[in-house]
Amino acid sequence: MQVNNEELYFLYIYVTTFSNDIKELEYFLNKIEGMIQGKGMQTRRAYFRQEQAFLTALPIMENNIDLKDSAKRNVLTSGLMATYPFISSAIFDEEGIFIGTNIYNNSLVFIDRYNSNKYKNANICIFGTSGAGKSFYTKLLVLRNRLLGIEQYIIDPDREYGNICNYLGGTLLKIGPSSQTYINIFDIRQESMEENEQGYLANKINKLIGFFNLIFGKLDEEEKAILEDKIIQLYELKGINFDDKTLFKESKNKVYIKPIFKDTYDMPILEEFYELLGKEEKTKKFQIKLIPFVKGSLKFFNNYTNVELSSLLIIADVYELGEDNLKYGMYLFTDLFWDKIKKDRKKKKAIYLDEIWRLIGVTSNKEVASFIYKIFKTIRKYGGSSVAITQDVSDLFSLEEGTYGKSILNNSEIKTFFSLEEENIKVLEKYTNLSEKEKIEIKSLKRGECLMFIGGEHILTKIESADFERNIIDGGEVNEKNYNSNR
Repeated sequence: MQVNNEELYFLYIYVTTFSNDIKELEYFLNKIEGMIQGKGMQTRRAYFRQEQAFLTALPIMENNIDLKDSAKRNVLTSGLMATYPFISSAIFDEEGIFIGTNIYNNSLVFIDRYNSNKYKNANICIFGTSGAGKSFYTKLLVLRNRLLGIEQYIIDPDREYGNICNYLGGTLLKIGPSSQTYINIFDIRQESMEENEQGYLANKINKLIGFFNLIFGKLDEEEKAILEDKIIQLYELKGINFDDKTLFKESKNKVYIKPIFKDTYDMPILEEFYELLGKEEKTKKFQIKLIPFVKGSLKFFNNYTNVELSSLLIIADVYELGEDNLKYGMYLFTDLFWDKIKKDRKKKKAIYLDEIWRLIGVTSNKEVASFIYKIFKTIRKYGGSSVAITQDVSDLFSLEEGTYGKSILNNSEIKTFFSLEEENIKVLEKYTNLSEKEKIEIKSLKRGECLMFIGGEHILTKIESADFERNIIDGGEVNEKNYNSNR
């Protein structure tokens, strides 16, 4: 007999307890019965078959016929699997970093997400409510991967990574009204295209259309065409067109053998685009929406890039932008970091997108969401890993009926679920193969505990850290000698 391709079995469960004192034995029996009945199971004492029950519980494979009829229960395959005591998987990648311990069997969990022979990609999704431990876990990943020399780029909308940046000697970029660091959205960078690839301007236009979609709202095809024409005109004013040679400076002497790529001061800025849009009536509506970015509260977007980015750890702090403007800064830095990730395929690197729903949720648009999805889909080719972090699971699947959220989830070989509310669990079960048992587990996880999907393995894990790691993450004092010895 089969039900939904599951076979039917008879299940027999025998529990034995021992004591030299009759009162203590009765106490043990009552305690065991209370625990079992608390799980919704019935119990029966083997008053007249104690010897047979004892022999049945021994490892001699004897199930006494006198007990079978009263002890058997029907169970399907999936239910039977849950009774095996050592069914929990173990993950111990030889060159992996330590994550924590398996809650069920206390085995150590080591994961080498860059192991292309074992995993399809190195991408990670980290979901959890506020205070569940997802930020602490992310910082542990940053800390431990930094010691392995992995390049890491972090979008930080909540100003959480400043302490770890200071301790690890990283570069902290702030963008906002009080910031002194600027990134020019119109920069075309040499690393944005790989060697022997062509089409710098065409590639940049696609990214700029996504950015202006965030500012101008949803654009129809005609409006996109008008904007693209204006962008082409803007770059032509700087002597840049679809011929990639126009992006290289002409040397005034013969010292330079290799052509020099144009820098940020050879590129247009938002103010020049603003002026160009004001020259025609049909584009003045776009010009008006750019006023805050050129003359108002967001004019820090209207600057040439003034930072050198050579550190192995770069944090992009967009906290000062405020709730409504975060998406502009997040997109600006994602574009910058993506170009850096493509620079060298041989180096391992990672990009962390905290509160990723802002870029692929309902407040975003298809162009931006497609760009983020492209990163998750192709970053493995560049030796990279994308990490999506959010507490708003429902918002992650709010654009285009969850198309982009589902794509990013499916393109993440490692999925980490900290404690979630019932509403978010219901959303998540539509896009993952969560079992009923796992849904209950996610809801009841304690702080620092998570359910990890690693390839085909599902493991309940407790995140573990050393005291010096906690001090670094929390911003407390750390013993430098102890830190170096742990390195």
